Amino acid sequence: MFIIILIVVIIVLIIATIIGIYNNLVALKNKVKNAWSQIDVQLQRRFDLIPNLVETVKGYMGYESDVLTQVTELRTSWAKAGTIGEKAELDNQLSDCLKTIMAVSENYPELKADSSFLELQEELKNTENKITYSRQFYNDTVTMYNTKIQTIPTNIIAGMFNFKEEDLFKIENDEARKNVKVDFKK
Repeated sequence: MFIIILIVVIIVLIIATIIGIYNNLVALKNKVKNAWSQIDVQLQRRFDLIPNLVETVKGYMGYESDVLTQVTELRTSWAKAGTIGEKAELDNQLSDCLKTIMAVSENYPELKADSSFLELQEELKNTENKITYSRQFYNDTVTMYNTKIQTIPTNIIAGMFNFKEEDLFKIENDEARKNVKVDFKK
């Protein structure tokens, strides 16, 4: 009788451990989704500011219309992007364009004094700070989740229930890591 009770207790402990590990993995997976959602919200906020920025800048920066066109095209592509990698790449391209606009705006004193431009510039700066924080939080959360599904004994349960590693939000190309070069001699 003692052996049967011992076997039942061991089975119950194993099942409880599996349930605990599984629930922990589900919680971490949901935290990763939430962290991505925070990035997505901030990136959408930035994309919502862009039409106003483009309209404000358009009157002052007529001959830089290719940059403004590229920003508009990136905004359209954003709506169609489906994966984290695609959105990260578009985000990097948009950041480059916005840096260029801000750098070129230094050549237009009237634009720099425009209250709408100054407000948009401040909003974009605040949004960029939020995006940076959200990216860091997402990467920290993904790292914690990925570490959890790679360690023993959690990796066994993760494999049984098909938990997969998540991608970090990172810069994929070397060009995005470089400073933006602005040439006024065109």
